[in-house]
Amino acid sequence: MRELVWFFVHLRWHYQIFILSGGFLLGALFQPRLDFGSLTIQFLSVHLLLNGGLTAYNSFYDEDEGPVGGLESPPPMRPWMLPASLGVQLVGAGVASLEGPVFLALYGLTMGLSVLYSAPRFRWKGHPLLSLVAVGVGTGTNTFLMGYLSAGSLGLNPTVLIAALGVSAILLSLYPVSQVFQIEEDRARGDLTFAARYGLAGVRRFFLACYLLGLPLTVALLWTVRPWAALGLLLAGGLGGIASHLTLGRLRGAPDEYRIVMRLKLGASLSFVAFLLACLVGVGLAAGQVASAVNVSTP
Repeated sequence: MRELVWFFVHLRWHYQIFILSGGFLLGALFQPRLDFGSLTIQFLSVHLLLNGGLTAYNSFYDEDEGPVGGLESPPPMRPWMLPASLGVQLVGAGVASLEGPVFLALYGLTMGLSVLYSAPRFRWKGHPLLSLVAVGVGTGTNTFLMGYLSAGSLGLNPTVLIAALGVSAILLSLYPVSQVFQIEEDRARGDLTFAARYGLAGVRRFFLACYLLGLPLTVALLWTVRPWAALGLLLAGGLGGIASHLTLGRLRGAPDEYRIVMRLKLGASLSFVAFLLACLVGVGLAAGQVASAVNVSTP
């Protein structure tokens, strides 16, 4: 039972829901008409099963003893947890199949990238640029596109595909930040992460470049679907970007800065997720869908 609790801790569901869900929810906003039933089912599948499983898969190979994203004191992993992490993802793949082949292909690609990212034979995590590809596509474009496909009936189009790149840039901008407090541990393990390779100065420059590219691009494309949401994203994203930049300027890259980094990521991501949820609820209320969903679920 104790090991089972450890395994569920390594799924880091709080991290998946409150920090990694922004791209999925933003993808939903690009659908003119929303299907909240399908959106809710796939939201839980992607974040609890896919992202939770691949996070545990990565934890098995990392063997972290110090703080990592979402866990200040990670419990030990056991051999049975590796196949269990894959099993969790495969259960989610069954749910993903309900959305059709394109959605399932995106889900499968994300699983494949997690293997390339974590497994010792490939270990893209230990290469500063390959790790950006894995995270940018897996957590960035794929998550956004899965949110879009699960939220409505319209298929992929050039506007959505370009928007996926903008969203990926926004989410990717903070990825190296979570490495700055574990640089020494990564180097001891032989992982040349982005932060270990380019240092704090490189992390700060990367954040600015990605954020200043991703936010305007995403806002411009969202404007074509929901102008009011695009304006809110511009204001919220601008203020969040300034706050994140100021916090990054105070970091030293020390292990004891874990809580500062997590507050930065949690604050930026939670406000982003809260804004997107408010937008989705507003869309649902305007269309009468939220009220209908409540009435259907009430005995």
